[in-house]
Amino acid sequence: MLLSVIIVNYNVKYFLEQCLYSVTKAMQSIDGEIIVIDNHSTDGSFTFFKNQFPEIQFIWNETNSGFAKANNQALALAKGEYILFLNPDTIVPEDCFEKCIAFIRSAAHGSKENSCALGIKMIDGTGNFLKESKRAFPSPLTSFYKLSGLAGLFSQSKTFGRYYLGYLNENENHEIDVLAGAFMMIPKHILNTIGGFDEDFFMYGEDIDLSFRIQEAGYKNWYFAESCIIHFKGESTKKGSLNYVKMFYRAMSIFVKKHYRSNRARLFGFFIHIAIFIRASLSALYRLLKWIGLPVTGTGIRSAKNGNYHQTIIVGSKDEFKQVTDLLEQAGRSERITGRIETDHIMDMNTVGSFSELEKILQSGLIKKIIFCEGQLSFKKIIETIPMVPKYISIQLFSRGSHAIIGSDDKNAAGNFIFKKSEWQPEQRH
Repeated sequence: MLLSVIIVNYNVKYFLEQCLYSVTKAMQSIDGEIIVIDNHSTDGSFTFFKNQFPEIQFIWNETNSGFAKANNQALALAKGEYILFLNPDTIVPEDCFEKCIAFIRSAAHGSKENSCALGIKMIDGTGNFLKESKRAFPSPLTSFYKLSGLAGLFSQSKTFGRYYLGYLNENENHEIDVLAGAFMMIPKHILNTIGGFDEDFFMYGEDIDLSFRIQEAGYKNWYFAESCIIHFKGESTKKGSLNYVKMFYRAMSIFVKKHYRSNRARLFGFFIHIAIFIRASLSALYRLLKWIGLPVTGTGIRSAKNGNYHQTIIVGSKDEFKQVTDLLEQAGRSERITGRIETDHIMDMNTVGSFSELEKILQSGLIKKIIFCEGQLSFKKIIETIPMVPKYISIQLFSRGSHAIIGSDDKNAAGNFIFKKSEWQPEQRH
């Protein structure tokens, strides 16, 4: 078997459903398997998926055992030559896996065949590049530059911007330190050598630790820019919450004590405690501003260009248009549907000098929301098109046959989804 895809789910069933649609399409020409480990979700995931995706192996844990332990649980069952650890709030293009495997197998990038692990270029639900697609290990000094804001001010600097490797072109392949846990493709023989995830990490930091051990064993980590995925960042990890801050920096503390000498660990610990205070204060301020209704800047939240317009455009076939409008009606949503754009009108948007019908409409400033329908339109084309959409337009995605419309306008908050009210059922695990 060539590839095993491992996904850990926790309370994100509608995002997982869309993820599985994209993964199954990307697996069509690959001898592989998909394993979903559910960490005792309470959102009705068991009932929702019990009659869906019969070709996928679902494992239903009775407790939330943590991200690392759940991945190891699936890894013990995996039969693939390559292992992909994938987040449930992601969308992958149809040719993604084939390209990644070909890169790992090739020696053209300076590594011996099958001697590297792979991360990938990621964008969020608004089309913005996710900086954590490529990172360096969190040394005390690198962390200080990040926490002090110097990394943001001088993101292209090899000194100050090292945490996110901002000086490396995001559109080129690079050898890096840290693979993002949202997408880690690793040859099985490397995992047999170094072991799986360290289960001392309940959530966060386990990807940094695994990346460190890959390098420590003499292998390389690569950032792959020849394919791109959507990671609805903020859905499986509520970035604005104080709980997230505590868990993330607790994970960093475990990593430092494990891999750094005691003097560096103490220095790092000092910065960690400062960071907890800073991030906790900012999180509290962010929640306060939202609660009192003041505008919050720098969050990635889209706002309408013209407040008088509340119009939605749907990109898809006639059948997909009907599925979306029926879903909106059954969800009790009153959307002003401006109209539909046929899929072939966006097929030339990447052509230099093109000015398609969709481009004209988007640049008119009259649209508040766009819903991309996967079906006649591929996941790959949707991923390629999203970054071209003006930032004041909200983006949502619908996979043909799915039960919800999903999106994420703010990387620091939970994603959003629209579903048929009739679809909700209480959990029935037994």
